[in-house]
Amino acid sequence: MKETTTAAMPPCFERWCQRFNDVFTHKAQKREFRHYLGGLLGESERKKLFQMASNAVEVTYHRLHHFLTEAPWSSLQVNERRLEIMNKCSQTRISRGFSLIIDDSGHRKSGNFTAGVGRQYIGEIGKTENGIVVVTTHLYDGRKSLPLDIELYQHADSLPQGKQDPNCEKKPELAIKLIDLTLSRGYHPGIVIVDSGYGNNTSFLLKLENRQLRYLGGLAKNRKVIVSEQNNIQQTIRLDE
Repeated sequence: MKETTTAAMPPCFERWCQRFNDVFTHKAQKREFRHYLGGLLGESERKKLFQMASNAVEVTYHRLHHFLTEAPWSSLQVNERRLEIMNKCSQTRISRGFSLIIDDSGHRKSGNFTAGVGRQYIGEIGKTENGIVVVTTHLYDGRKSLPLDIELYQHADSLPQGKQDPNCEKKPELAIKLIDLTLSRGYHPGIVIVDSGYGNNTSFLLKLENRQLRYLGGLAKNRKVIVSEQNNIQQTIRLDE
């Protein structure tokens, strides 16, 4: 059974959407923004545009598709506004000393028409498959976990010039960009938490140290570390030793 997306939402949904009105330049963009959010929050099992439009009255697939792919609005501005709103609420306010979590998430996907799709390691299935990967940042302060930013990883197979393409950036490079974006907002993490995919990348860790950021990360057992002993004697050993 279909439902009218905007009418079915509680009043707080419209109040939330109104805070984004000035980010969009046309009435149609504001309308489709509400339709898209309504579809994401709706009961569609798969969040495909066609299914979201089919499950809602007054929502047209072509309009929704145009809004997401062609309309001149900035996803960065929408996200910045979301963080501004979040930071004004006592329940979601960003506090100093939070843990900044760096992670990447992969999802299997068929075909090759979507940006970033290629054969790569997909975490949700634990093996290399055709799919898409994004690098994300989250915060955790002991009470709440909230998403900050997301960046698409453009796998070399999905780019016209492969590894030589100027848009080809490794995941640690994307992670540093997201960390710098967090710092540019004046948010000051107490520690950066990464898994071994980043913890084993020496240049990534050096960039964290250059930014005077403390970090906690996973390391491979064959990594060598310097241990300071008594009398300032330093010894280099493998972790598994």
